[in-house]
Amino acid sequence: MRELAGSGGAPGVTVGVGAVSGVTAEEVLAAVDAVLPAGARQVRLATLAARAAEPALAGAAARRGWALVAHPAESLAAVPVPAPSERVARLVGTGSVAEAAALLGGGSLVVGKTVHGRVTVAVAHD
Repeated sequence: MRELAGSGGAPGVTVGVGAVSGVTAEEVLAAVDAVLPAGARQVRLATLAARAAEPALAGAAARRGWALVAHPAESLAAVPVPAPSERVARLVGTGSVAEAAALLGGGSLVVGKTVHGRVTVAVAHD
């Protein structure tokens, strides 16, 4: 796990984010806003290490002052999730990005895998 910026691992909400290459920061934020629990504090985004350098994910986190945490595919693949995808596993080496990344942030899943356009999100609460 590599934390790129932000809250320093403080308790809060982790939003796991999966996205296709080329999404915009606006698309990422719209997806996050659609599932983020009201009053959420100390939000951090988490994703696949290969996607963390994408301008949209880094830009979305920076705009809100949130941490962006990157996980290698091997770490995500080791997390049991309720809705794994064989297609995603073939493409990126893990059957889950959003749910697994959220769960690696700690706590329990409060919003399962939710597709919002070209972005998939899930939320775990510490």
